[in-house]
Amino acid sequence: MNKNENVLIRLAHGNGGRLTNRLVNDIFIRHFKNPFIEKAMDAAVFLTGQSRLVFTTDTYVIRPLFFPGGNIGKLSICGTANDCTVMGARPLYVSCGFVIEEGFPVLELEKVVISMKEAASEAGVIIVTGDTKVVEKGKADNLFINTSGIGEIETKKINTGNQRINPGDVIIVSGTLGDHAAAVISARKEFPLKLVVESDAAPLWDMIAPILEAVPESIKIMRDPTRGGLATTLNEFVKGTSCSCTIDEKCLPVRDDVKALCELAGFDPIYLANEGKIVIVCDPDAQNIVLQ
Repeated sequence: MNKNENVLIRLAHGNGGRLTNRLVNDIFIRHFKNPFIEKAMDAAVFLTGQSRLVFTTDTYVIRPLFFPGGNIGKLSICGTANDCTVMGARPLYVSCGFVIEEGFPVLELEKVVISMKEAASEAGVIIVTGDTKVVEKGKADNLFINTSGIGEIETKKINTGNQRINPGDVIIVSGTLGDHAAAVISARKEFPLKLVVESDAAPLWDMIAPILEAVPESIKIMRDPTRGGLATTLNEFVKGTSCSCTIDEKCLPVRDDVKALCELAGFDPIYLANEGKIVIVCDPDAQNIVLQ
């Protein structure tokens, strides 16, 4: 008897936590087994001639589609570009696929597409191909987007992965935590709280490129703490290693509005999603350069 015979997918399988990890490992990695996917990274790194390329894909489903600081379109481009960036690669090309529900306003679709164009320009990527599918009303939640991206690692000195993490390495967070999740939750108007916070969705390459140029060999691993937030990212960092992470929560940057939401709703900011922040593990000697 297959152990999954009576198991049903739950929403918790998509939150980036233990059930997500179990689903990915027990179903996808087990059956797709190969040296690329077994690394379970944000993207695959492979050689073509003398170039090291990075390939990533992601699917975006969010409610509401529009929220303070962005929308599903901007989110999709920034997220895919950033998945290349955290592998040490300059993002170059993006594809996009749309699943559109019957009855979705064309004007809103156009707004999403325009925001994708603007985000692509900011990220320095070109949208080179795409696809559209329309499904019957009630068969999708307005609009789903899949984006895939290709980037290039421009120097041989960049070699990231959790196998390079050592005791004493430093964990650096690039900014305030939970802004994106708080903005989306605020837009749903499910809590009696007026938040002055916007999604942090933004491309990260311009922030990271100078660091990779200055201290490429000192960067052990990088991630953008999206689903599951900082806590899930740190767990992924040390998975399969002999290391653990120690953080002082009092030192973590969290906006007052996000703290208020967490206190009201019982959230923990270290588990809230971010879309324009990066977590870096580096040599202690390089931390001042990274922070600059």
